[in-house]
Amino acid sequence: MPLTPGLLLLADSRLPAGGHAHSGGLEAAAAAGSVTGLDGLAGFLRGRLATAGLVSAGLAAAACQHATQVAGGGTPRWPWLLAEAAARTPSPAQRRASCAQGRALLRAARAAWPGPVLDSLSLAVRQPGAAGSYHPVVLGACASAAGGLPADAAVIAATASVTGPASAAVRLLGLDPLAVHGLLAGLAEAIATVARSAAEAATAGGWAALPAASSPGLDLLAERHAREQVALFAS
Repeated sequence: MPLTPGLLLLADSRLPAGGHAHSGGLEAAAAAGSVTGLDGLAGFLRGRLATAGLVSAGLAAAACQHATQVAGGGTPRWPWLLAEAAARTPSPAQRRASCAQGRALLRAARAAWPGPVLDSLSLAVRQPGAAGSYHPVVLGACASAAGGLPADAAVIAATASVTGPASAAVRLLGLDPLAVHGLLAGLAEAIATVARSAAEAATAGGWAALPAASSPGLDLLAERHAREQVALFAS
C-alpha cells in the first residue's frame, strides 16, 4: 500500500519538527575523523540503520499500533511504551536529543492532525516523572493519526535514521549531494529489510520483545558532541 498524502507530509524533512537541527552523531564522527568521505559515510549509515534505525523503527511501529488501539477506545498506555524507549537509549545526550525532537514533532503533528490520541500522548509526556517525549514513540503515534499502519511508521523511522545524518554530511563535509543521495538510494533494500523486521517484532509480541540493538559507538559520539562548546547541530 502506498504512503498516503498525510504520511508523505510526516516523512517530509520540511515538516517544522526540528529534524534539520540534528545530525544523529554524524557531526561528532566527522570531528573525530571517523567519517571523512563517501566511503566512511556509507559505513556510518549502515551501522546506524542496523542499530538505532532498527530500534527506532520498532518503537515507531509499536506506537502506531497502540495509537490505533487508543483511537478505537483502548486504554492509553503511553508511559509504559515511553519507558521502553528510555531503556533502549542509554546515553543521556541521546535521550535529550530524542525528547527534543519528539516535543517538536508532537507540536507540529497536533496542529496538522488534531485529535484525542495525540492529546493523550501529549498529556502522558507532561506527567510528573514521565520518561520523556521520545521521538520514535511520537513518530509512531503521528503516523497513526495521519492514517498509517505500523509498517508505514517503521519505514519512515528507518529512513529518517539515515537521511538526517546524510543531509548533515553534505553540510559538514562538503560532499556532493548527488553522490550522497545515490548512496541513500543504494540503502533502499536495507532500509526496507530493517523496517519489515521491526514492524514484525512490534506487532507479534509484547513491548519487551521490541528490538534493542545497542550501539556504544553512537552513544560515545553523542556524549562527546554534548561536551563541545561550538557545534552546528544539536546532536
